[in-house]
Amino acid sequence: MSAREKWVAFITIVIKEVRRFTRIWAQTLLPPAITISLYFVIFGNLIGPRIGKMGGHDYMDFIVPGLIMMSVITNSYANVVSSFFSMKFQHCIEEILVSPVPNWIVLAGYVAGGVARGLCVGLIVTLLSLAFTDLQVHHLGVVVSVVILTAVLFSLGGFINAVFANKFDDISIVPTFVLTPLTYLGGVFYSISLLPEFWQTISLGNPILYMINAFRYGLLGVSDIDIGIAYGMILLFIVVLFSYSLWLLNRGVGIRK
Repeated sequence: MSAREKWVAFITIVIKEVRRFTRIWAQTLLPPAITISLYFVIFGNLIGPRIGKMGGHDYMDFIVPGLIMMSVITNSYANVVSSFFSMKFQHCIEEILVSPVPNWIVLAGYVAGGVARGLCVGLIVTLLSLAFTDLQVHHLGVVVSVVILTAVLFSLGGFINAVFANKFDDISIVPTFVLTPLTYLGGVFYSISLLPEFWQTISLGNPILYMINAFRYGLLGVSDIDIGIAYGMILLFIVVLFSYSLWLLNRGVGIRK
């Protein structure tokens, strides 16, 4: 395939994915906005004043970066896992795989669709946060790069989940028993400096901790993790998951019988 044909194939997959989640916006975009708004009200307005300062900032300001990242993580993951598994379940994915489109283009298209949904929800949550706090941006480049890299990472995670899923119940196992606990324990609502030294060390094994702290640094200028180490961890996970996802696609794992 020529470069132009590859680009057309990539854009076609991305447009399909974007139309998919925007067509059912009441299921994909509205619920996260309502859920995060409740977090703002309960943890920010009601509990926040009792907690006071955290990391040198008001508690509401402190949790906003974490809540934005939580919405990006869950929605980028959910978009790819549900979309790709639906295509696999309906046996539509074979039509793409037998085409001359390279597998890396197929993977990139689905990942880009997940990134698009994650960024859309993240933007909605960010706009909602303005009703509760005066959002300040400490470093715009860090904010933009971290949120995109995180959306890419969890879109790849959603793809891997979809490949191994055999029924619709399987696509909810990882988000429920792995993704949600890691997100809540990743420093969304607290600084790990509050933990005993042993649990601080244990927390460093949570990859989501690096993403939330890097994003918090971009907005507030504070982080429990060195920003260079955070970027290194995120990029490392992306390389590993992309390579593994492409290997699964090339081998036809979970697709070819």
